[in-house]
Amino acid sequence: MDLNQLTTFIQHIETQLASSPVSVKRLFHGRGRRWPGLEQLTADWLANQLIISLFKQPEPLFIRALEAELTSLTQRENWRNTGATCIAIQHRYQTNQQLEVIWGTLEEKPVVDEHGLKFQLDIGKNQNFGLFPDMSEGRQWVQQHATGKHVLNLFAYTCGFSVAAIAGGAERVVNVDMAKASLSKGRENHKLNQHDLSRVQFMGHDIFKSWGKIRKSGPYDLIVIDPPSFQKGSFALTRDYRKILRRMNELLADQGSVLACVNSPVVDCNFLIETMKEEAPFINFQQRLDNPPEFEDIDPQASLKALVFR
Repeated sequence: MDLNQLTTFIQHIETQLASSPVSVKRLFHGRGRRWPGLEQLTADWLANQLIISLFKQPEPLFIRALEAELTSLTQRENWRNTGATCIAIQHRYQTNQQLEVIWGTLEEKPVVDEHGLKFQLDIGKNQNFGLFPDMSEGRQWVQQHATGKHVLNLFAYTCGFSVAAIAGGAERVVNVDMAKASLSKGRENHKLNQHDLSRVQFMGHDIFKSWGKIRKSGPYDLIVIDPPSFQKGSFALTRDYRKILRRMNELLADQGSVLACVNSPVVDCNFLIETMKEEAPFINFQQRLDNPPEFEDIDPQASLKALVFR
């Protein structure tokens, strides 16, 4: 990380804050490689808290300078006008994901609003916060296309797609994820939005060992597939995505739709398009959803890919 580029980083954050950021937003996306020397740095605005993430261990001099710049930022009038309550640095390169508060007081479990829907975050203990802001357009798409649908949400995590689907009038949503703790948080997200939980099913199972149970609750009018790029011992992208698409024939209803997502720079859109042709040739590619502009990447194929099939 380039110490000389820190001024650019702080200036960009100030510019973004001046536009009255919403409850949850990416303010700086160094991972998009548009700012040389800052590729391993991101900044998120989460319920009036500025969370800086470092993805590679920096030199001690860089950390000291970053902390000094952030402390200086808190003295400026435009910062005070934001209502900010905390600045913290998350060291994503460390095994324990250490989060260091450098100003204010951290609220670990704030509730944020995204397009009128409420989600509870969990900041400080885990690598992720409980909601992926780059997928906001995907959640909106699901909400807009869920009316009367029977929805399957694979790799549901904290059930963001499920919340969007029920808000959009889905008849029923089945969430599948092997992490039961994440599904419990998803249940709470539904409760935050005063949803009827009798329309939502939570299956805490390994997807690859539970096709019978998943199929029994089908067929589905809309299937969302949003797996991790890699999860040791449970998911390898190029090998296991194919296994999922192979099941579409027995899961997807006539005229059904699939939102297939992948967030890995090692594959492009053609990976999903061609694999779908091979494993489920009756399903046709329709469109790629736009990513939020704040997640712009110098290589669009390296960023999140959310593709609609029908």
